[in-house]
Amino acid sequence: MDGATEIGWEPHQIALLGGGPPAAVTVALVALHLLGAVETGPRRTLCAAGPEPEGLGPFEGTVLDCLHEPLTARELVRHPDVRLAVALTRIPLAEDGLLGHPWLRPTRGARRRVEFWRERHPLPAVRHGLTDDDTLLAVALHGDAALRLLLPRFALRTGLTAPGAAAGSVRFSLGRGRFLRWRDEYEDSISGDWGGAGHHGDHAGGCGSGGGGGGGSD
Repeated sequence: MDGATEIGWEPHQIALLGGGPPAAVTVALVALHLLGAVETGPRRTLCAAGPEPEGLGPFEGTVLDCLHEPLTARELVRHPDVRLAVALTRIPLAEDGLLGHPWLRPTRGARRRVEFWRERHPLPAVRHGLTDDDTLLAVALHGDAALRLLLPRFALRTGLTAPGAAAGSVRFSLGRGRFLRWRDEYEDSISGDWGGAGHHGDHAGGCGSGGGGGGGSD
């Protein structure tokens, strides 16, 4: 895979087109995990670990800022700062005609483009030899199937995939629905009373007792 360089969008943007805010949050968490910037705790919580990695993008940085205190992935999707970051991520997608009214849903052309990208970048057969960029793109395009193949323990510990979830179709467990379908319960992420996005800085690790350790390997 040559990833987002060919596609022209960051993995979390591709995920947002394909699966909505839950997919974008999932990809951001995977990126932070691969960088060793988050660790898992009890009851499927995550929290920041160590200093912020250099060169972190605004969306991933916002997600990391929200993890000063332990949160679950579902709580992150609802966090005001993440909702604002999602709204800002939608702007260039809408300007390119990939999101339409009402509710800034993906257009038919956007859905076709995601399907084209998925066919052009099929799910890898094995984990060996994949770069972090390959892993992120696979998760953005293939949802649960990529998580189960590439990051099975991290995905289960954090609730990003559900045990026993059906295989063979592109699904996204955090959104409780088809990966290509926006869920009404998350469409309010473009409205509401926004909190200010946090400033990125150093993060002290530790999710409390029972933490599962930092990321970077599954």
